[in-house]
Amino acid sequence: MRNFRLLARRNFGLLWAGGLISFIGDWVLFTGMPIFIYRITGSALATTLMFAAGVVPSVLLGSVAGVYVDRWDRRRTIIVGNLMLALVLVPLAFVHDAGTIWIVYLVVFAAATIGQFVNPAVGALLPRLVEKDELVPANSLNASSANLARIVGPPIGGVIAAAAGITGVAIVDAVTFLAPALLVGLMCGVPSTAAAPATVEDGVRAWRKLWRDWAAGLKVIRERRVVSTLFVLVGVSSIGEGVFRVLFILYVVQLLHGGASELGVLMSMQGIGSVIGSFALVAISARVAPAPLIGWTALLFGAIDLVIFNAPGFGATFTVVAALFLLVGLPGAMTFPTMFGVIQASVPDEYRGRVLGAMGTTASLLALVGLGIGGALAAPLGTVLVLNVQGLGYAIAGATMLVLLPRAMDRDRDDPLAIAG
Repeated sequence: MRNFRLLARRNFGLLWAGGLISFIGDWVLFTGMPIFIYRITGSALATTLMFAAGVVPSVLLGSVAGVYVDRWDRRRTIIVGNLMLALVLVPLAFVHDAGTIWIVYLVVFAAATIGQFVNPAVGALLPRLVEKDELVPANSLNASSANLARIVGPPIGGVIAAAAGITGVAIVDAVTFLAPALLVGLMCGVPSTAAAPATVEDGVRAWRKLWRDWAAGLKVIRERRVVSTLFVLVGVSSIGEGVFRVLFILYVVQLLHGGASELGVLMSMQGIGSVIGSFALVAISARVAPAPLIGWTALLFGAIDLVIFNAPGFGATFTVVAALFLLVGLPGAMTFPTMFGVIQASVPDEYRGRVLGAMGTTASLLALVGLGIGGALAAPLGTVLVLNVQGLGYAIAGATMLVLLPRAMDRDRDDPLAIAG
């Protein structure tokens, strides 16, 4: 309970509340917009392009944006960025048919680009709001706001999308961006970061460094057995996530005969399962070895996915499917926190940033591959078949971790310096 007292701190409480409201708005939009696009186009490819437009900026600008954020006043960056995010959603009101769908792609790309500056600014501002020994609980509280928004936002988005279409969800999301701009503006006594000039050349150098660090990180990954083994799981899950983003919409519409409301309920149920899984991980992590925990939870995630994808074909009701989505959230919330903990413990500090950065960049690139696979193969092969391959991939990756990861950990333990120099 002591950690929750941080919310009573004026400045941190304002940042947390603004983040919660903004996250809820994001889930409202994320729930309503994909269904709307599929309804007016009837095309999985159109939905794929929307998701791709949101991923590309993270690949191109993730590290570059940080160069500018470090030189700008973080508080002002958050305020201006959120105001811009609210403004950039306005054109969605003019999307009415397949002929105007290009507006969606531009808006999603622009919003994701602005987000590459706002999100690092929030993370960089946090240490100025709490003490150093309070950073872990402060970050945990911020993560809890994201999980809470995932539970609350999708059902709201489903209802608004059903009643007011894409214009309604865009208005709600725009209003939720105004909230953090206002709340962060109400902060008092926050030390300002001295603004420094940032040129285009600074961005170009950062972009080149990003790819150099990516290559260096991949070299370390190849030479560190534990990390290279886990990289298989990262690759499978990244491609699978891309496939699922596209085909989840088709699954709800074609197999469950649902719409935005049903989509929102399923996303919310998985969010509830993820919260339960996170608490369960805290309770069991000290008693269960990480290798079997990663392997079994990934295997279980894939197995439940397969049941979910095929359940409608066996006459399962929507209530049963919703319960399965809650269930799949449990192992899903355990696999990757455990995996990143193993990576953090396995890689020396001087290589850790490059390894995690390389994994993040590669995951984004492979997510784009997954989006392309889902969009291209849904029509010729069928939604269920492609989803089954995705679920089977998770299950096989989990089984692979059960066999190979303990061996890799033993070898790295015997040869602790087996890492790139």
